[in-house]
Amino acid sequence: MAWKDKEIEKLYYSIGEVAEMLDVNASLLRYWENQFDILKPKKNAKGDRFFTKEDIETLKIIYHLVREKGYTLDGAKTQLKSKFEEEKKKFLLVEKLKNVRQFLVELKEQL
Repeated sequence: MAWKDKEIEKLYYSIGEVAEMLDVNASLLRYWENQFDILKPKKNAKGDRFFTKEDIETLKIIYHLVREKGYTLDGAKTQLKSKFEEEKKKFLLVEKLKNVRQFLVELKEQL
């Protein structure tokens, strides 16, 4: 019964769920969708947006460039168009390092 041990992952996330994950307003996500050609969430007949894991990763990279590194929207667009894979690798590395740091801090608190 190994199938019960696995956590079920969703294929699509609503704009509200993604906004909560990134701690931003849904309107900002809609704005970024209009600004960045690389971001294309699926839409149903009503126009509701549904984001995949890849879309969420792209949004996290955009968030990192704009909010954390201080890029302008034009600068972030240029960076993503020319070096998307490089930025993705850098972002994932930073995320892993943050997780390691958090683990070490929690470990230190337990000592």
